[in-house]
Amino acid sequence: MRLDKFLKVSRLIKRRTVANEVSDNGRISVNGNPAKAGKQLKEGDIIKIEYANRTVAVKVMRIPVNNVSIQEAPTLYEEIK
Repeated sequence: MRLDKFLKVSRLIKRRTVANEVSDNGRISVNGNPAKAGKQLKEGDIIKIEYANRTVAVKVMRIPVNNVSIQEAPTLYEEIK
């Protein structure tokens, strides 16, 4: 699954266009490398997102086939402290 779609489906970023903009600005990295919106993710990847005042790091736990419900979204990733 593409990075921008995963961020939207998992609700880490609310809209796919915003995920595209954030990745184009170099504020998202996957496994320590800057990532573009089209980066293909796999289970176990570490995503780091730099927001305006904080940084969030998550580990991809599973890749959904389709969209998931709002209750299922947090099961797609595990937050790393």
